[in-house]
Amino acid sequence: MEDRLALRLRLFRDSGQAPPQVTRFVEEELTALAAEGHPVTEDTAGLLTSHLVMALTRLLSGEPIEQFRTDEDVAAELVDHRRAVARARAISLRAEKELGAALPDSEINFLAMHLAVLPKDALTRDVP
Repeated sequence: MEDRLALRLRLFRDSGQAPPQVTRFVEEELTALAAEGHPVTEDTAGLLTSHLVMALTRLLSGEPIEQFRTDEDVAAELVDHRRAVARARAISLRAEKELGAALPDSEINFLAMHLAVLPKDALTRDVP
């Protein structure tokens, strides 16, 4: 993992903003994306990293995650990104299994948006 992205995760963990199991989970997801050929760097995955760390931390802390009024708009944007949506759902299922924190649809949609813009054809626009 790129040093700057690893630093982002360390700062979340070391500052107490996120529990170690969350940063470890996110690091494993980033490692898997990199293994699939995605350039996982601060520039390409920094926002995805922060979003996932904070969402999982809020869920584990029992904080509610509200649905956004833009959920329908985001879902509409994802129509051509089925692979990204499927990957986001898989991440949510793994989070539920390993952390006891399933992401709500709102968070899955936003996670899918981050995944959809990662460079590499595997998670970007679906080809018919």
